[in-house]
Order: sequence, then structure tokens, then C-alpha cells
Amino acid sequence: MATKIALISDSHSYIDHKTLDYLQEVDEIWHAGDIGDLKVMEALPVGKKVRAVFGNIDDAEAQEKYPEWQDFELENIRILMCHIGGKPPRYAKGVKPKIKSVKAQLFICGHSHICKVEYDPELNCLYLNPGAIGQQGFHQMRTLLLFDLHQGKVVDLRVVELGKRGKL
Repeated sequence: MATKIALISDSHSYIDHKTLDYLQEVDEIWHAGDIGDLKVMEALPVGKKVRAVFGNIDDAEAQEKYPEWQDFELENIRILMCHIGGKPPRYAKGVKPKIKSVKAQLFICGHSHICKVEYDPELNCLYLNPGAIGQQGFHQMRTLLLFDLHQGKVVDLRVVELGKRGKL
């Protein structure tokens, strides 16, 4: 059986019912940083496994609660997550060696507020950035990613548009 994942990022202290409705349907929620107010994390559906990293706007409390990097394996896939990751082939400083050293097959980051999915053949790694669910930033559309992990593969990957930034 597959593990259903919701990938969110850049909430900047904002989460709405539309986002929360999508999070009800998954097994795990991953937050790729810039959480803002920790009330965002408290609002997540109860009973879901949550994996998160802190971002550059997150305060000491968030940095105490969540690490800078998450490195784990799930459904036979090695996953690496941080907030500021750049994008293929121009990753942020230190990211590419870290992907190589942990042999990540799935690399997740946020920060750019731009939803992007790209396979990096040089690293044999799938890059995922869910964009931003929050209202802060320059992005036009608020987005998240939903996908399943099943037998070593990412399957049923889809982008969810949550509405335009600034429209409540």
C-alpha cells in the first residue's frame, strides 16, 4: 500500500481551510520551511505524521522544534529536505554534495515560492518544490504538491492550486 504525502512550504504564518482540507486525505504532511507562527503546525490535522524543516524566517522556537535538514527513508526512497535548496542544476551552496553523500532519490526544498518538479539526471534525483501556501511573497498562485510513495517510486504526483495570493 502506498503512503500518501502532502508537501507544503512557505506558509509565513498562514494556513487556510482549503489547504487543511487537502491535508486531511494524506498519511504524512511535509513542510519545507518558512513556517512562521507555529500555530500553523498546531492547525495541521491530528493523527498525521509531520516532517518539517525550519526556514530563513523561522524564529528560535521553530529552529528548536524542527531541524535544518531532514534525511530519511520511506517506501524504499531516500529523501532529503531543507528550506533553501536552489534548483537543478544550480543548487544552493552545499546542497549538491549533501544530495550525493546521502544518495537522495528525492530532494525537497521551498524558499523560492515557485512550484517546480524536475528530474536531475546527473544526481539521479527528483527535485520537488511545492511553491507557497502562504500570502507573503511575490508568487501569484498558492500551491502545494500531493503524491504517493509506493515501492521505491513517486506516483500520482499532482499540483494543487489553492487560489491566488491575496484573495481570501
